[in-house]
Amino acid sequence: MDSNSQRTRVHSDTVYQATKEALNRRGVTIEDIAKIVYEMQLPYNDGLTMEHCEESVKSVLKNREMQHAILVGIELDELAEKKMLSEPLQSIVESDEGLFGVDETIALGSVFTYGSIAVTTFGHLDKNKIGIISQLDTKAGEQVHTFLDDLAAGVAASAASRIAHRTRDLEEQNETFRDITPEETAPESKIDGATT
Repeated sequence: MDSNSQRTRVHSDTVYQATKEALNRRGVTIEDIAKIVYEMQLPYNDGLTMEHCEESVKSVLKNREMQHAILVGIELDELAEKKMLSEPLQSIVESDEGLFGVDETIALGSVFTYGSIAVTTFGHLDKNKIGIISQLDTKAGEQVHTFLDDLAAGVAASAASRIAHRTRDLEEQNETFRDITPEETAPESKIDGATT
């Protein structure tokens, strides 16, 4: 028996639920992120609704790369709040030191699955801090959101990229978001050649 067969595998549903719970625990909802997606994509998408954007965010949160990034980042933020990191990392994470780029690196790595649009959108959100991202970035008090603000930007950028790609699929069928239900936003099974 090889050593791989002895390892415990965590079911995808368990990781998805843990990811949603971690975000909720830190005060970030699917709706918070969907509001950013909606604001960014509405000018380009006839008939786009918040419900379409929420479905796109949910799909992004089912991506293992994103789940792992969120779980690791939130864990590090929480450990920093409890003063459980070793120095000098504790001080660096707790203060969100300007030259510390690991938070952006983890979030950026999680958006690569969603293509160049997601990468450039992440850069825009990282710079402009829209919606919940701004609230997390400027959080006062004892909470540490060094990783979470960037992770929220990564989820929003990825969900916006999915909407942009979906728009192209719809255009090729002479349709818009007015023609599909939120549930048809993901997975894109009704459009020939579409990808999730």
